[in-house]
Amino acid sequence: MDLASRSTGRAPTNWQAAALVVESCWIWYRRNWRSTVVSTVLAPVFFLVALGFGLGSRIPPSTVTDGLDYAAYLAPALLASSVVQNAAGEATFPVLSGFRWSRVYWGMAASPITAGQIAAGQLLWIACRLVFSGLAFLLIATAFGAITGPAVVFSLVFSVIAGMAFAAPLVAYSATIDSEGQQFNMVFRFIVLPMTLVAGTFFPLSQLPVWVHPIAWVTPLWHGTELSRGVAFGTIDFLPAIGHLAYLLALFAVGTWFAARNFRRRLGV
Repeated sequence: MDLASRSTGRAPTNWQAAALVVESCWIWYRRNWRSTVVSTVLAPVFFLVALGFGLGSRIPPSTVTDGLDYAAYLAPALLASSVVQNAAGEATFPVLSGFRWSRVYWGMAASPITAGQIAAGQLLWIACRLVFSGLAFLLIATAFGAITGPAVVFSLVFSVIAGMAFAAPLVAYSATIDSEGQQFNMVFRFIVLPMTLVAGTFFPLSQLPVWVHPIAWVTPLWHGTELSRGVAFGTIDFLPAIGHLAYLLALFAVGTWFAARNFRRRLGV
């Protein structure tokens, strides 16, 4: 029996309400998951094969790659990159659809579920999606021999945190859009794509000009890449790790607050 059928006559708690929102998203997803496989799972695998094993066959192990084959060096960073990119996809058009096209948020708001709980449930669903897609990538990368050890499981944890640090502010922004979503083209073109190129995914940040470094430092992907790669290879230091994690959690907390506020303003409840 699903959660929606367990009526008690009382308003749901925050966790129950968020679970109901997740259940609603899951019902849609299990019927339409095939439409997301290429963008969320296969695309990063193609990058791993083309760059990790294709281009990587021309890159010998060196100090730049921590003494590893390029595919092994790339895999944990590509995990973080794919998770953050998937977060961008989940935090934009699906959120706009809930307000403008499917209008499912309005139906939820007519129930005892509050706007803040809807926002929390949407973020929880995005986190679930990031875990699923990241785990699928790891399983395929392991089959290809690009994973160096079991510590990469912690890379998935840090990658999801980085993804949510990017998703929460983006959900807050998406809740303010009342058009057909043309603004998201600017987000992907001028934020997501450049962030992927300068965050140290494909080569160390030290290989870029010094003036690019501050741009990378403010991106959640750079912090996620440093954590993901560092924990996978056992090269991470405690204090830098705490700094990276604190920055990501702060972004997530601020983004979540604004997301709940903008949902309340948009839904009027």
